[in-house]
Amino acid sequence: QVHLVESGGGLVQPGGSLRLACTVSGRTGRDYAMGWFRQVAGKEREFVVAMSMNGARRAYGEPVKGRFTISKDNAKNTVYLQMDSLKPEDTAVYYCVSSRGNPILSSLGKIETYGYWGQGTQVTVSS
Repeated sequence: QVHLVESGGGLVQPGGSLRLACTVSGRTGRDYAMGWFRQVAGKEREFVVAMSMNGARRAYGEPVKGRFTISKDNAKNTVYLQMDSLKPEDTAVYYCVSSRGNPILSSLGKIETYGYWGQGTQVTVSS
């Protein structure tokens, strides 16, 4: 059974940085993708970033390009989301996701690509 565990959320001031981590268990090989979506209460979930675990493909949502970076540590089965230059509008619950298959680049940003979700971690950007 696939299980995702997130960590690293919290409160940060505008302009600050935060790093989220997501560790996956129950998966073998590298033919799948992992990433992050976020959600504000009352709104739909929004794509943030994702990458294939073999390193071949990576995609970023427009609001976070140039500020957020996804990386991975295969030995630890963990992906990281480094968030810099944070803005109040980045405030949301951030969900780690993992795909069932090995998506192509154009599918990385689609919510239907992901069959496994973490429990979510709150990120609040406020002074």
